[in-house]
Amino acid sequence: MADLGTDFSAWVGRQESTDDDLALAAALTAAATLDDSSTSIACGRALPPLWHWFYFLPRVPQASLGVDGHPQRGGFMPPIPFPRRMFAGARLRFHAPLLIGQPARRVATIRDVRLKSGRSGSLAFVSLHHGYYHDDRLCIDEEQDIVYREPGPALPAPPVLDWPPLPAAASARVVTPDPRLLFRFSALTFNAHRIHYDRPYAIDEEGYPGLVVHGPLTAVLLMELLRRQVTRPVKEYSFRGLAPLFDLAPFRLVCTPEEGGYALAAQGPDGTLAMSARAEVAG
Repeated sequence: MADLGTDFSAWVGRQESTDDDLALAAALTAAATLDDSSTSIACGRALPPLWHWFYFLPRVPQASLGVDGHPQRGGFMPPIPFPRRMFAGARLRFHAPLLIGQPARRVATIRDVRLKSGRSGSLAFVSLHHGYYHDDRLCIDEEQDIVYREPGPALPAPPVLDWPPLPAAASARVVTPDPRLLFRFSALTFNAHRIHYDRPYAIDEEGYPGLVVHGPLTAVLLMELLRRQVTRPVKEYSFRGLAPLFDLAPFRLVCTPEEGGYALAAQGPDGTLAMSARAEVAG
């Protein structure tokens, strides 16, 4: 294990560029996975917000995967040895749409690497910036927070309780995160992290009570709920993961209009806030 004095400063400023033609097939597959039959999916159409996560995928050889299914670290990402990896949050600005079927480029930059001690042990925080371009035009600015942590005690399954009453003017959707949904989302994002589809591994090796719902899946589902409420383009979107969700019980998504935008939340089966998000739309 790394100690808190380990120096990863050599990774700060590293860049990686990935090209993608934003193929129509991936967007159609995403629409099927998300049960989206209303969005017009065709070449030249705008890619819905957050659907860029279904492109620019890591084409890591099978031999280069770690035991957990993630690419082995030490190339672009620093060799942080803490086994538990979480996509903890992101902040996005949508300047222009990415267009289906048009060549695009993502430029990833490591902005910062920090080690600290928390209540659950040592943690590592990696801050990334992703810029998405058509030619030289910046379409999306994205800042990501990736957290690595040491193994900890097994987590109990959350109880199933009544959700709190909805705020005034709020809309909601209940999602049942069964293994089929988690598997298809893993396939969409070429994500082999075993906590999302390998139940014995998730329980016995990483101490979860069931399969873990992808943080990006929750963020996408919140965005899809928002898109059902508004027709104007989303200009900014941010989210923060606060607690894991599992395939053991349904969870609830809530979208509430507020001054200047929308507040969004994913609530676990016990009412715990699992993810908070906020969106601003064009005026």
